[in-house]
Amino acid sequence: MTSREVVRAALNHSAPARVPVDFGSTGVTGMHVSCVATLRDYYGLEKRPVKVHEPYQMLGLIEADLQEVLGLDVEGVFPPRTMFGFPNERWKPWRMYDGLEVLVSADFVTTVGENGDTLIYPEGDRSAPPSGRMPKGGYFFDSILRQEPLDEANLDPQDNLEEFGQVSESDLRHFKKEAGRAASTGRAVIATFGGTALGDIALVPGPFMKHPKGIRDVTEWYISTLTRQDYIHKIYERQTEIALANLEKLHAAVGELVDAVFVCGTDFGGQSSLICSPDIFRELYLPYYKQINGWIHSHTAWKTFKHSCGAVEPLLEYFIGAGFDILNPVQCSAAGMEAEGLKSRYGSRLTFWGGGVDTQKVLPFGTPLEVREQVLRRCEIFSGEGGFVFNTIHNVQAKTPVENLAALFAALKEFNGQR
Repeated sequence: MTSREVVRAALNHSAPARVPVDFGSTGVTGMHVSCVATLRDYYGLEKRPVKVHEPYQMLGLIEADLQEVLGLDVEGVFPPRTMFGFPNERWKPWRMYDGLEVLVSADFVTTVGENGDTLIYPEGDRSAPPSGRMPKGGYFFDSILRQEPLDEANLDPQDNLEEFGQVSESDLRHFKKEAGRAASTGRAVIATFGGTALGDIALVPGPFMKHPKGIRDVTEWYISTLTRQDYIHKIYERQTEIALANLEKLHAAVGELVDAVFVCGTDFGGQSSLICSPDIFRELYLPYYKQINGWIHSHTAWKTFKHSCGAVEPLLEYFIGAGFDILNPVQCSAAGMEAEGLKSRYGSRLTFWGGGVDTQKVLPFGTPLEVREQVLRRCEIFSGEGGFVFNTIHNVQAKTPVENLAALFAALKEFNGQR
């Protein structure tokens, strides 16, 4: 079976010949640039700086030679602009705090603050206030909150719609070209088109915008889901309307070159509990996700991808009811998210895209043997009757020991070789 056939079998809950593997196809299934660099060295690949294709989390581009070595089965299609609002083009060198030299976009424009933090600017425009901060000695950026004082009597939902415009002709050309490139690799294709997340807390501060308006403070946004529900409904109604119109144009451009689409990265859980009650999810989110997923399932063969960290087991029936096909990152370390229970209760209705190994403790701090054992065990649990694409629980973080990463990929090959 080809990579694409293996992934499609998994997505259709038909046991594939082996467990398919994804690293690097989305902004939540990737690796920190430092880990990509150490893996290239470990496997003796050509020495060259790694490109930072997602600067917000400083994710490294996994190029074709490393994809081949790691046995990856999924190719990503990304938006034409990054989380900081600029395209990845005209690469230039940039040095991390630890001395690692990487490549970044020419519009990756930074300054160093008085305290040593690195500040990055939306659209690479230093005339605008910086929108991201990498703490001194850090490895990725945090959003800088730039919310203007709120006038409660004159809140305008339009102000929170600035990132949800109609897809442009140039964007459609970009997605068509990238979908064709991705499909030509023989791997399965997942596309991140944007505009369908509804309340993704990474997007709320508007790191890609020079002068964001509306509710942009993270705490204020979460409070608003309780206290300003009429306002949130108006935003989501309009966002959904725009999203459906965009999806029609996007499908006309890329057709069935795409196998799955990243719909939503909105987080609903923490380590030990939900951060959104089932009642609020049912009232505030479910109707709009049903419209978006319903359109996709009625007009395309795409599978729909839902990312949510945390202890979200109480919402999984709602995710299924909303039409999501895929759950990521499958945080098995969170309360109620034990792998065996998830597979037995939801395995016939959800594809688990992630959950392969813990990135909080085992992968960064365990031994290679512990990594091997967890990878083999998770593959055994999740892979039965399909419905599993291997990935770690969210992105592989900076300074993860390369010996542990090598143990992960060796364990995958071991498991697949036994099948």
